[in-house]
Amino acid sequence: MFVGSFAWSFVFVSLPFYIHRISTLDEVSTLRWTGWILGVSSLVTVVTAPLSGRLAGRGDPKAFYMLVQLLQGVGFLLMALARTLPQMLGARVLLGLMGASSTFAFIMAGRRAGGDVRRDVSAIQSGMTLGQVLGPPLGAVFASRVGFQESFILGGVLLWGCCVLVGFGVPEGAGRAAAETRAGRTSIAEVATVCLLVLVASTQIFFLTAILPQVLPPLGVPPDDTLEVGGLVIFVTGLAAALGSVLAPRLGELVGDRRAIVWFLGASSLLLAAQAAAPELWTFGILRFLQVLCIAPIFPLSVAAIAQRSSGTAIGFVNSSRIGAAFLGPVVATTLLTVAPVWAVYVTLGAVGLAVVPVLLRAFGGRSAAGAARA
Repeated sequence: MFVGSFAWSFVFVSLPFYIHRISTLDEVSTLRWTGWILGVSSLVTVVTAPLSGRLAGRGDPKAFYMLVQLLQGVGFLLMALARTLPQMLGARVLLGLMGASSTFAFIMAGRRAGGDVRRDVSAIQSGMTLGQVLGPPLGAVFASRVGFQESFILGGVLLWGCCVLVGFGVPEGAGRAAAETRAGRTSIAEVATVCLLVLVASTQIFFLTAILPQVLPPLGVPPDDTLEVGGLVIFVTGLAAALGSVLAPRLGELVGDRRAIVWFLGASSLLLAAQAAAPELWTFGILRFLQVLCIAPIFPLSVAAIAQRSSGTAIGFVNSSRIGAAFLGPVVATTLLTVAPVWAVYVTLGAVGLAVVPVLLRAFGGRSAAGAARA
């Protein structure tokens, strides 16, 4: 998962800048295309992840993981061949149709015999996040010094390497155990609450990359340096996400999963809104680091709460919410930016996060009351 995440972030950081390079449209139209090109893979995967989760829940998640990584490597090569915005959009759609390897990883973690699900999910999330930490700065430098197409090709080769690693390193049939006995124990309302939480929290992480070319110059970054500085900003974001994922199991043990989730969603939303007032790059970077540090534990804590009791389909839906945020974040951010200033993006996403806090309090309170009544 580390290598796969590294490959995606290695390519993703330079994609908005490459879109601007090949575009023949005006700035506003290019901005709209950027949001859709960056987000469409995630939009399509929102549909395919539950379907693939259902299939993997009944079969061998390892085999599905290997197939998806092999096909995604081909998709990266198609990105390298794209020379127009519609061609790039088509390549990204195909990538979304190939599914999400993380769904199969979470299924295997939730069904590992004798495992601590919270720590296993956090370990997978940490591996993914570490890839997101190291990929952007290296990808930005590689794309600016070597070339955009070459970075896409290298990303595809790395995904093929993931296929080989899992083929040799993961036992056959991993994740099949107890698929039937553990399935169906989570209610629809519980899964829906986790999906909403993951969608809102992940959107607060994924929105920024698509608007970095517009965000950085007002913070004092010279236009010629935006690509490499953008890589460093995403590096800071990934570092905070990795640290938050590592701390997630400990936080859950200290204050309880539900209390930690509510507190950190509220804190992240306030810090996100505060980024609207950042006067220069350093202040913005510090606020972004603290905000992502707060939001990162939410995914492993919420997924671990249901992973062991859920079917592959339910895990697929939850993972679709995380992936859907990778579509929703860029599209919402770029769309708002066409009609409003940058600060409106931060304030809007922060307000949505704060609006979800009362929903979580009611959901968690109702679940606790139901548990007490049964006791």
